[in-house]
This record gives sequence, structure tokens and C-alpha cells, in this order.
Amino acid sequence: MRDTARKVEEKYFSNLATHVEFLPVEWRSKLTLDGDTVDSITPDKVRGLRDMLNSSAMDIMYYTSPLYRDELVKGLQQELNRLYTLFCSRNPEFEEKGGKVSIVSHSLGCVITYDIMTGWNPVRLYEQLLQKEEEELEDRWMSYEEQRLLEELYITKQRLREIEERLHGLKASTISKPPVLKFKVENFFCMGSPLAVFLALRGIRPGSSGSQDHILPRTICNRLLNIFHPTDPVAYRLEPLILKHYSNISPVQIHWYNTANPLPYEHMKPSFLNPSKEPTSAPDSESASAAPSPTTSPVLVRRHYGESITNIGKASILGAASIGKGLGGMLFSRFGRSSTTPQTLETGKDGADGEDKKATTVGTTPLPHSSSGFLEPTVELEHRIDFELREGLVESRYWSAVTSHTAYWSSLDIALFLLTFMYKQDQEETDKSNLDTI
Repeated sequence: MRDTARKVEEKYFSNLATHVEFLPVEWRSKLTLDGDTVDSITPDKVRGLRDMLNSSAMDIMYYTSPLYRDELVKGLQQELNRLYTLFCSRNPEFEEKGGKVSIVSHSLGCVITYDIMTGWNPVRLYEQLLQKEEEELEDRWMSYEEQRLLEELYITKQRLREIEERLHGLKASTISKPPVLKFKVENFFCMGSPLAVFLALRGIRPGSSGSQDHILPRTICNRLLNIFHPTDPVAYRLEPLILKHYSNISPVQIHWYNTANPLPYEHMKPSFLNPSKEPTSAPDSESASAAPSPTTSPVLVRRHYGESITNIGKASILGAASIGKGLGGMLFSRFGRSSTTPQTLETGKDGADGEDKKATTVGTTPLPHSSSGFLEPTVELEHRIDFELREGLVESRYWSAVTSHTAYWSSLDIALFLLTFMYKQDQEETDKSNLDTI
């Protein structure tokens, strides 16, 4: 990533005074975890595949284990702080000049980094479950003895909370707790991230506001960006966790690094995943009664990001024609949609660039749109979060499902994307000064 970013930087950002430095955060090898226990119980057949699973999927199992979770969190947290302190000691002007720090995370690293920044832990979830149980107890009929015991339990818990607060107060007066991270996070880039699944399993549900604060407060991190390859089996979307109807809206397409004059991401228009299949012939009375609310999805044929491996396998048995007809334009076809996408916004050198012109603001209730499939904004996200890489023209989707999860680090498209957002403020200031000169 450092090498590819340097090439992109020299080509597109050489006129800026600032410079982006990539520091690798290698924290995993220092952990002891179970020693070599898992390795000793691994069968020898297809050892290469098993080793790959042990080094990736196994970490998720470690992280969900109460025995090892804290070790993983502390390992990453300490390494982030150590690298930042070392960097500042060698570049003393960094903090004085307002240097900014972004984090680029991959796979489970996104979840661990998120938990470090927000301070989430399983104890909080346990407390929420207990509170829910108490509320359910209050709603059902109870005998006199049950009521008396429940009152004693409430009084005991209240007393326990008071003691804990006093104890924390004494500790706080003698020891000042240092911040979890020694720096403010400007951009949090997630690549091939399962974070959305973890949040969904923790009870996060879509709201009616388009604020990033619903899942990651801006006071903790200024901008959250979720990058994924369409065939990465580990990656999930985050936007539908904020506003539900975004499950039917295309992620923003990431520009190819050699696209001529790409449209800025904030100027891209939102579009349905499959606008051509939206029912348009329904009577007025039906459409009025079926108008979606901000918290319900419009009735559309949508691309199923959660399509199971089994279902995809069945589709492959039906043949390429069936895939093109049934799933094309949803899960697989990225280039076939150009026929339903207006080309009037093209500024690049080929037809594929027209597909860049998608998605920043989006509407709901009742999601009015033109025949082109673009939306008229009413309820929208403050800014887009989901960004999708383009599939290669000659990619095998089943092979790329195996390779795509680890291919982010060397992608020139991603290197340009990261630098575009990291240099955003500097670029705007440079453009403004140029205009002032003119």
C-alpha cells in the first residue's frame, strides 16, 4: 500500500505541500493467545487452506472468546499508541502544525479498532440484556412474594451502583485515566470489513436520521468510510444500519485510478441498485397505500449482499444465461447496468466512467425518482459511507471471492481513494488559492 500510494501521490498530488506517510501496525505476532494449541489440533490434509483459515477466520473466533478478547484489544491499542508516540518523537512539528491521523483497517482489524475507539465491551451488552429482563418482569403479573423480592433486588442493585460510583470517584481523584488513543482519528477506512455484522448482532438497528453518529460519533472519528470488493465474502455494508432503505441504493463506485477527470465523490448522484425493475404500473391508490416510510424499504427487486453460497451455487448450475437474467444487475453485473444508467454526466474517456456518477444523497418517503433511476433527496445520509470497487472485465467471480479479501493492500484504485480523502482539505485550499490568484 505504501508503494502504490507513493506512485499515485507523485502522479496526482505532487503539487501539495503536505505528505501522507503510511505506518504498518503489526500487532498480531506479539500475542501469545493459545500458544500452538490450535496448530497442534489441525489435520495435515489441505494444510495450506487450513493455515489460511487459522490465520484469518480463527481470529474472529478468538475475538468472540471472553478469554482472548482483551488481549487482542490491548495488543492493537498499545501498538497504535507506540507507533504514534515514536512518529511524533521523530517528527516534533507534526502535532504543532495540526497533523491528522487516519486509520486504514482490514477485516477483523476494523471491528477491533472500532471497539477501541468507542470503548465497547461485552459487559455493556450484558447490562442491556439485564435491563431488558427487568422491564419484561415489570410487565407480567407477579405474586406478592415475587414483588417483595424484586423490590429488594432493585434496592440492592441501587446500593451497589452507589458504591461503585464512589469507588470510581476515589480512583479518578488519585489517578487521571489516560485517553485510550493518543490521537484523534480523522478518517477511519474499513476494507473488507465484517463490522456491520458485529454491530447488527449487538442490537444496532436502522434509525430515522442520516447521521454517522448512529454507529460512530463524529466526536470520536470525523469520517467513516467502508470499502469493499463486490465478491468479498467477509465484507458487509454499513449504510443500511443507519437508514434501512439504503439497502436498495447502490454503494458509491470507486474510480479506477487512471480515469480521466473523475467526478468528485460528493457530487455523485444516488441510484437504485436495479432501477429498471421497480414497479411503475401500480394504480395510484396502491402506490399511495404502499408508500414506504423512512424506516421501511421500498418494494423493489434488490441486490442481495447476503445471498448465501448455496443460492449462488444453485444459480451457477442453471447456467450463465440464468445468472445473467436472474442475478445480472444485482450481485454480479457491474458493466451491464450501463444501459440503464444515463451517460450525460460522463467526463471520462470511456463508458464505464459514466457509472461513477452515482450516489451521495438519497431519498425516502416516498423516494421519488426519475425514469433513470436517480433519486430525489428527501431523507438522506449526511455523507456516503459504502464505497465499492469495480469488478475487473475478466474477473472470475468465484475465484475473486477467494482472492478479493486480501487484494485491497496492493490496489492502485484504493490508494487513490485513500489519498483523495486524506488530501481533501489541502486540495480544496490549493484550489481556492489558485482561484484567488486568478
